[in-house]
Amino acid sequence: MRVPEASSLQQSMVVTSVNDIAHPPTGNHAGGKAPSAALVDFRASHGGPFFELQHRLKLLRENTLRSGTRAVLFVALAWGVPFVLGIPRSFSLDHGQGAYLADPGVWAKFLISIGAFVLAEGQIERGLRARLAQFVRAPIIAPAAVPQATQEVTEALRQRDSRAAELVCLVLAIIAAVFSYLNFHTVDVSSWAVEHRPEGNRITAAGWWSICISLPLFVFLFLRGMWRHLVWTQLLRRIARLDLRLVATHPDGKGGLAFLAQYPNAYAFFVFGMSSAIAAAIAKNLLQDSLSMTTFSMVMTGWLAIVILFFAYPLSAFTPPLARLKEEGLALLGAQATRYHRAAERKSIGRNVFDDPTPEPEDDIPDPSKLFEATRKLSTILVSRTAVLPVAAAALIPFAVAGATKLPYKEVFSVLKKLLLL
Repeated sequence: MRVPEASSLQQSMVVTSVNDIAHPPTGNHAGGKAPSAALVDFRASHGGPFFELQHRLKLLRENTLRSGTRAVLFVALAWGVPFVLGIPRSFSLDHGQGAYLADPGVWAKFLISIGAFVLAEGQIERGLRARLAQFVRAPIIAPAAVPQATQEVTEALRQRDSRAAELVCLVLAIIAAVFSYLNFHTVDVSSWAVEHRPEGNRITAAGWWSICISLPLFVFLFLRGMWRHLVWTQLLRRIARLDLRLVATHPDGKGGLAFLAQYPNAYAFFVFGMSSAIAAAIAKNLLQDSLSMTTFSMVMTGWLAIVILFFAYPLSAFTPPLARLKEEGLALLGAQATRYHRAAERKSIGRNVFDDPTPEPEDDIPDPSKLFEATRKLSTILVSRTAVLPVAAAALIPFAVAGATKLPYKEVFSVLKKLLLL
């Protein structure tokens, strides 16, 4: 005997119950107001004293960051000026003489990293705004929770603009410059930055510029970028505690949040800048033949793990609601599956194999098997290899380039390939 198909109304009721299983509806969604502009207009690279200073100097405008122009300017200040101050010795490529162009730290910190940090600002701002817009467009945030979400974004913008935070970044940059100055007086070889003399080291003009301008600018841009990512991290973790309209059977396999897992790739330039500075230190060790292939592989693996954890922490805030969605969804759909299949069993053989004298309802109910299977496959962890592949490549490529200068390049790129395919 054929089991009657469920009506469209019944199927709709099942889907609705699964959609709202993580958080029940809290208001009349139809009558909800349009989301506040502040919720979708989080501009991560605007605001703060340093932004205001650049705006007054006409280096950027409110509606455009002019990242390319500023990157060229900052690189010229940090890398170009010491090069000019060191002419004619700057043209030397003799690493043994501490030549400017032969110093991997100079290239990495003052040219690549500073340029990458500035170029990253536009990419980060566009990427994060797109993620927030999807929260509203889907909509993932329930209409009743939009006012609270708007307040959270407003708080994040206040933290972004914090003068105290940027002052701390500046102070730490100055401290780094002081340590650089002290280090120049302890070195026992001459270089582009210092002349080693029996009576005491003498810092060159290029060295003084790197102490006063280049290094502080590098450290400040790095710490400022880290602070703003921390602001974004706290914003995501607060949003994760709101009333979210997740659906266990969403085709993205992550309850409708797969779009958020892509946000780390907005930081590809920033990670590339960080990795370049660290890889330069590795390159110096390689030039001194003090690093083995095994140690180099461990360094690459460890750095990749740090980068992934850097982005996994904010995304981990969504694991509890996804886990709750999966658990309750399986319980609800599992119970309905039991009723559906016992009814089908009775219609097929006239009774249940495990019969019960207690009457059971004979109402037609939709088959929840597909919904149950989709819910069972729901991933509660947003981070995945495919989602962070671009940022992982940005983290590892500088290390591979540094390693290939001294170690067998086939082995180096074999390690790179294995790590990217993990």
